[in-house]
Amino acid sequence: MQHPPTPHASFNGGNLDCGSGLLLLIRQHLDRLLPGQLLEVISTEVSVDEDLPAWCRLTGNELVSKVRTGQERRFIIRKLPGVARHTPSEMWDASAPTSTTAPRSDLGQSSRDIALPPLAVMGIGSWPRPVWLLRALHERLEGRLSETDFEQTADDAVRLAVQAQERAGVDVLTDGEQRRDSYASFVAMRLGGCQLVPIVDLLPYVEDPERFAEELRALDVPAQEIRQPVVRSRLRRIDSLTGKELAFAQALSHKPVKIALPGPYLLTRLLSLDCVSDRVYADRQELAADLVAILREELASLLECGAAIVQFDEPVLTEIVFGQAARSRSFMCGALAARRDPHAELAFAVSLLNQVVTGFPRERLAIHVCRGNWSRDEAVALRGSYEPLLETLASIEVGAYLLELCTPRAGEMEVLRDLPADRRIGVGVVNPKSERVEPVDEIVARIERAITLFGGDRVLLHPDCGFATFADSPVASAPLAEAKLAAVVQAAARCRGLD
Repeated sequence: MQHPPTPHASFNGGNLDCGSGLLLLIRQHLDRLLPGQLLEVISTEVSVDEDLPAWCRLTGNELVSKVRTGQERRFIIRKLPGVARHTPSEMWDASAPTSTTAPRSDLGQSSRDIALPPLAVMGIGSWPRPVWLLRALHERLEGRLSETDFEQTADDAVRLAVQAQERAGVDVLTDGEQRRDSYASFVAMRLGGCQLVPIVDLLPYVEDPERFAEELRALDVPAQEIRQPVVRSRLRRIDSLTGKELAFAQALSHKPVKIALPGPYLLTRLLSLDCVSDRVYADRQELAADLVAILREELASLLECGAAIVQFDEPVLTEIVFGQAARSRSFMCGALAARRDPHAELAFAVSLLNQVVTGFPRERLAIHVCRGNWSRDEAVALRGSYEPLLETLASIEVGAYLLELCTPRAGEMEVLRDLPADRRIGVGVVNPKSERVEPVDEIVARIERAITLFGGDRVLLHPDCGFATFADSPVASAPLAEAKLAAVVQAAARCRGLD
């Protein structure tokens, strides 16, 4: 008889089945192991005999052995071998020296002008992460790098991202979301009651896991790398979600700083996976109430600390109106949740956003909407005019709409003329998915069109979306992102008559 190999770690899942938390516990223990190491899972639940081998096949982990003694079952799993983390060749070199300039501490809110000029240029939020930061990010997510060591590494990456934006000449900075695994799911690392798991771990929960796995492959989604937040207990704000991001970026420049937050509707959709969260909250309205409270606290703190703009990301609004007609699933954080009536969903989204922002200065609040930004392949992203969203956008109490408008998928800019005249319109004038740096003349033509439609005082300028929505799946390189922003700055200067 061949004896099972000796595991590197072991835990007892008792009578939990895979759908009642066992897989989440397995992920917690696997994350602490190195690729190739062995985990022993002890269980007394009969259904695990079939479900665990299926999960291993779907996730790429290897079921090495299975032994049953009476009612007790012992499974040994080999952690999936390390996935090569690669980025476009023109991205940051892993051996590139990082800046050691100490952050300046003499920049309070009074030293920066947080009012944005007409045709102000900014990024949407994310910036391609250096290769060495990606390694550190994964080691941190897997519990193999301390928070202190990770923050020191991330500080260097933020310095590089801010320096690139400064060189490009933008009017408003972001920290490039360098500390985040993605624009939305990062909250699970900073909220109490949440756990991040690779999205591939959830395949056994969906209606047709084999088909969904195939769709992820077709959409070029790195399912082993992109993580999904899962509710484990009632959510609570332990500390600021993004206060560190704001403070460090402010310490590097006198320019205004924008912070992007996942919107309350996006987070509700993202965390409303009935298969894993229905034991914690009675319904998604109860979940949403906690998220609204958390985001209001965060918003108050960010504005008090001098954030020029707090931007709420709500890309799932387009999934509501365009995803229903899609021939196949469109991958987007939050799109895993069950689809409901579009009119009711839009009303729910407006209600949540307005609950978050009520009472705060509207001129410092914005919403960003796009149609998906995980792949360079335009064919897999959603498409459709803003017309079905006009009433929704007009009802949201923010001062600016930062919108994808550079690609034909977004429809015509003219439909936005019906938005309230006291709101600013952020116009996407370059496409982060394209390797082509748009000529300045082409960008000028888009800006002049926007000025004609909305008036110069109302127009803000930015790319259609971030340059690296997901840390492991950037749609652009850092040099390309800088070149695109520099082209927008040149075009804005020409339209201001400063050429």
